[in-house]
Amino acid sequence: MSSHSKILILDFGSQVTQLIARRVREAGVFSEVFPYDVSNEFVRDYGAAGIILSGGPNSVTEGDTPRAPQAVFELGVPVLGICYGMQTMAAQLGGKVENGKVREFGYAEVRARGHTALLNGISDFVTDEGHGMLKVWMSHGDKVNEMPPGFKLMASTESCPIAGMADEERRLYAVQFHPEVTHTQQGKAMISRFVHEICGCKSDWNMPDYIAEAMEAIRAQVGDDEVILGLSGGVDSSVAAALIHRAIGDQLTCVFVDHGLLRLDEGTMVMNMFGKNLGVKVIHVDATEQFMGHLAGVTDPEAKRKIIGREFVEVFQAQAGKLKSAKWLAQGTIYPDVIESAGKGKKTAHTIKSHHNVGGLPETLNLKLLEPLRELFKDEVRELGVALGLPHDMVYRHPFPGPGLGVRILGEVKKEYADLLRRADAIFIEELRAAKDEEGKSWYDKTSQAFTVFLPVKSVGVMGDGRTYEYVVALRAVQTQDFMTAHWAHLPHELLGRVSNRIINEVRGINRVVYDISGKPPATIEWE
Repeated sequence: MSSHSKILILDFGSQVTQLIARRVREAGVFSEVFPYDVSNEFVRDYGAAGIILSGGPNSVTEGDTPRAPQAVFELGVPVLGICYGMQTMAAQLGGKVENGKVREFGYAEVRARGHTALLNGISDFVTDEGHGMLKVWMSHGDKVNEMPPGFKLMASTESCPIAGMADEERRLYAVQFHPEVTHTQQGKAMISRFVHEICGCKSDWNMPDYIAEAMEAIRAQVGDDEVILGLSGGVDSSVAAALIHRAIGDQLTCVFVDHGLLRLDEGTMVMNMFGKNLGVKVIHVDATEQFMGHLAGVTDPEAKRKIIGREFVEVFQAQAGKLKSAKWLAQGTIYPDVIESAGKGKKTAHTIKSHHNVGGLPETLNLKLLEPLRELFKDEVRELGVALGLPHDMVYRHPFPGPGLGVRILGEVKKEYADLLRRADAIFIEELRAAKDEEGKSWYDKTSQAFTVFLPVKSVGVMGDGRTYEYVVALRAVQTQDFMTAHWAHLPHELLGRVSNRIINEVRGINRVVYDISGKPPATIEWE
């Protein structure tokens, strides 16, 4: 990405660090996330036009807690500290931080002060006294109680007198609130102001222009070699297939693996889309028995993911053996997978769940890895898909996990469970697509992800004159802009009732339907 202006984001372990990168990219500027403990040399050599220090769970006031590399403050490029990033900036440059007596979590109103380059002219409302106010999201216990030499006050609240500070001569800015989350109403404006006006970055990051750049990179990486790609029918692998096919044509062979954990009629749809419509070479492999056999008796979610990943590679090994000239395995890995699975920031990040398409391949496969989407966030992948000419409905289809229904069946995976779940899920999605709001928009389009979860418990029911003892499914529908935080979707009760009635009446073996009203956090979007 050397041709692009770029912002370096150092991660101190916040759950929302990825949002900072998304907001910067939405402003048309390339950005990447790295752990806070990169070396001074890395910071100096990266070529950043500006640096952002993220929030984090630690307390600056304790001894051995994270600090930014000193080069961050010596490089001469603008720096923006957010929450913990502000506190470590203060501590490292000669200010003081204390444990706050009053913790601030959630909505707050911040008074902007001093007309700094970052906040000048940005406000949500003006008080009767003429003070510009910002509606923001706070999440902190500690606070800066003495600014470093050279800094002036930029923002304050009643419980946090120093909610923002700036050393404009050195172009160092810091805020105690989180501009990256949607709850901070002017957050996008602040980040755009920082990257464009303060850092001087051009808006040169967009998906239509990226196609030529990505195709060139693929050709340079692959040369005349042949590529094999695992096509799942999901957005990521589909866009990867379309992009690689655009770049190298018949050098690409796709392998569509049916592991018995796909959605209803998925196989037919994938083969029609890619084989017939796009002219991509696709090999269809039905490996249901192989996957089900290895999953028998396994209940641990992480173990299931690893088995599915392992068998996925096994199937590829068999296919790659038949394609003697294939030298590369292409995968639809995207940037959040890379960040989440790699455990970036050894002391800060925890691997929440492993992704089967991240982390390289066993040497026995003898294939090199091609991941053309690994720098892109999900919404960028969708934009790229549309720019490549893929159908809008396919590109904006809800995300589907690599392990498929394997992580939507709680506990042991059985073919019987998968068959029940497939049919129940198809009913839910069909009704979401059919139901429209008052503006005529479907509830499928109004939700970011919706699916059904199979619960391996039975409950008593009554059908006709008889008692039943059958399985339970849970409906899950969320609304989110970034998949890092999510709200449960307030679906109309009539819609939920219709879905429940249809599932219970049409899918013999299920007699109870529940609706999941958990947000993320504390819950994840998927159940496993």
